[in-house]
Amino acid sequence: MIKPSIVVFDLGKVLLDFDYAIATRRIAAQATKPAVEVHEFLSQSPLLYRYETGPMTRQEFFDEVRQFSGFRGSFEEFGGFFADIFSEMPPMITLHAELRRRGIPTYIFSNTNDLAIEHIRRNFPFFANFDGYILSYEVRSMKPDVKIYEALEAMTGKRGAEILYLDDRPENVDAGAARGWQVILQTDPAKSRATIERLGLLGTA
Repeated sequence: MIKPSIVVFDLGKVLLDFDYAIATRRIAAQATKPAVEVHEFLSQSPLLYRYETGPMTRQEFFDEVRQFSGFRGSFEEFGGFFADIFSEMPPMITLHAELRRRGIPTYIFSNTNDLAIEHIRRNFPFFANFDGYILSYEVRSMKPDVKIYEALEAMTGKRGAEILYLDDRPENVDAGAARGWQVILQTDPAKSRATIERLGLLGTA
């Protein structure tokens, strides 16, 4: 088993938990559509994909949500409601900090949007402590598309088994494994830690 030289983290459900239902309830409280319809529109329509792969601006995203939902609040209120859905996963934040103390380069590799990232930068100090960030809306590609994986390799200069990648979605992990990356399907922080220890990146003490 080859010891990886970098560790690549997905963001949602790996370092930060999130729940879009928090946002849709707050948006629906100032809208004409009920929360269940707002949630379905955001999570099942192509809208979020277009926003998180770059061709749609935040204003255009807001305008479409407002048109569908009848949201009566301001853009600033909407942005706060939409982005404030995250909470830290403490065991994983601790694990990342331990890797950093050992001098291991780490990267964020996330399907996300600019409203979410602005909120995370302001509210979660750990987010500043990475060597680089591959974000779908900047790369204009979303996991598991090949382009975003190529962007990670180009940024890091690493390939294959040099890369250890943690993600909670099987299709994203599978796409990394197909490139020869070492992968962890995140299901439980203790299991992820145990695998990282077996790879020699952290001590077991």
